[in-house]
Amino acid sequence: MSKAQKRKRLNQNDGESKTPTNKSTVDGDNPYPALLRPTAEECRDVRDALLSLHGFPPEFASYRRKRLRSLSAVDDRGTQCTVKPEPLDEAEEESVLDGLVKILLSQNTTESNSLRAFASLKAAFPKWEDVLAAESKSIENAIRCGGLAPKKAVCIKNILNRLQNEKGALCLEYLRSLSVDEVKTELSQFKGVGPKTVSCVLMFNLQQNDFPVDTHVFEIAKALGWVPKTADRNKTYVHLNRMIPDELKFDLNCLLYTHGKLCSNCKKNVAKPKSKS
Repeated sequence: MSKAQKRKRLNQNDGESKTPTNKSTVDGDNPYPALLRPTAEECRDVRDALLSLHGFPPEFASYRRKRLRSLSAVDDRGTQCTVKPEPLDEAEEESVLDGLVKILLSQNTTESNSLRAFASLKAAFPKWEDVLAAESKSIENAIRCGGLAPKKAVCIKNILNRLQNEKGALCLEYLRSLSVDEVKTELSQFKGVGPKTVSCVLMFNLQQNDFPVDTHVFEIAKALGWVPKTADRNKTYVHLNRMIPDELKFDLNCLLYTHGKLCSNCKKNVAKPKSKS
């Protein structure tokens, strides 16, 4: 399929409404109320330009299909949608707990290293109960290829211990029935789980309209003038979630992240490549 065909297909299937929505999934007032950018039109133009340049990033395609599959059931007005669902693959069957740990392992390392670390962890401990029963050193050895193994092993063990003690099961599927604010409250109770990680879980694993701000997205947003040069990542997160239409958040986020990794000019503003978490 050519890039032009990919673009046409994405535009047909992105679930956009005729009237863009700016419903926020974040708390608090917009830190930059006088800044009226990015406009919905700007967001679409950047999305389309990056899609023509890169095509849709294959590493996020399965998550996108899962979002479209949820759209194929009923829309927010209870009307049957026309998007034809595609078969689920292994990534689309990923549990919320699997997704959270993958995102944690992706911190401060490359995507390939984090995926190797997760695969190594699952090979050594096929069930989360096995990880919970394992010694921290054994977990460290399993995820060492992803970097910061001692810190990440402690974080994973803390999450599992808390789930076992408070929920009686090593499972986060209950998050699917909670509101965005409730999910943020729940996940923020886990030591080592920060706002960006929570936002990634919301967008990738819970199919919520949230817009994570990683290093790449942050630097590009400043370069585009979507936030002031003096903005920090937290204020950028709030502002972009206010301004970017919900129906564009997923595609635009994935494409900005990909562009930040591939564009030589964008790389100059990033100390080293980091993953999506």
